[in-house]
Amino acid sequence: MCETNQKTTKTTPRVATGDRAILPEGAKAIPVYIMGKMYEVPETLTIMKAMEFAGFKFLRGAGCRGGICGACPTVYRMAGDYKLHFGLACQTVVAADMYLAQIPFYPANRAGFNIEVIGGLPEAIHALYPELFRCVACNQCTKACPMDVDVLGYISALKQGNIERAARLSFDCIQCGLCASRCMGEIPQYHAAQLARRVFGKYILPQAEHLKARVAAIEGGKYETMLNDLSAMSKEELEKRYVEREREPDFTERGSWQPKETRYL
Repeated sequence: MCETNQKTTKTTPRVATGDRAILPEGAKAIPVYIMGKMYEVPETLTIMKAMEFAGFKFLRGAGCRGGICGACPTVYRMAGDYKLHFGLACQTVVAADMYLAQIPFYPANRAGFNIEVIGGLPEAIHALYPELFRCVACNQCTKACPMDVDVLGYISALKQGNIERAARLSFDCIQCGLCASRCMGEIPQYHAAQLARRVFGKYILPQAEHLKARVAAIEGGKYETMLNDLSAMSKEELEKRYVEREREPDFTERGSWQPKETRYL
């Protein structure tokens, strides 16, 4: 996930040099252990920023840096605490005597299927992921989730054939794979949940009438002229159009606002 070309020792804490050595105002330097080596970093930083502060360079797994993509799962322990802790490096703030390690994307079986022919019955999901029934309800999957998703809850719902409940419980899943890394039954929970959401959206959830109308408008060519006009503009014209665009006011009640120009709606 990352690398550093700066040498260090196990016994000597270090602070990065250069601009990155300037601590935020009022912040203390605290010791953390990254991949087994001690570093001193500002107490206010996230794990990801602390690692960069210490001289690491992220080559992959940095992702969105906003807690959405699930590309930076981290496992850590605190000194004197036997418990394993889990989080995303982009969100979790470092603490003194944190022993942490980044883990790569965890390998898990992903079943192949055609959503157009799979159908909306739970038996289809059971056939693709029979390992669901290896679940022993240990709940380690839920404890490992950095998004507080009830992983055991949606796995139980899938076993019971309740696709809608599984889809809704797993909605905040970011596919980081930490659940699968802790599973005694070797279940790829996040892949099964993704399939449940797709089946729910395709076969169970009623289609929105406004979506049908919008699709019909697109297929009827309503927006072709506008797209052609935009495509013909220069970069400067596009930037000007974007800056001068009419924006929906913040905190507007849903469905209560429309732009003055409505011909493209």
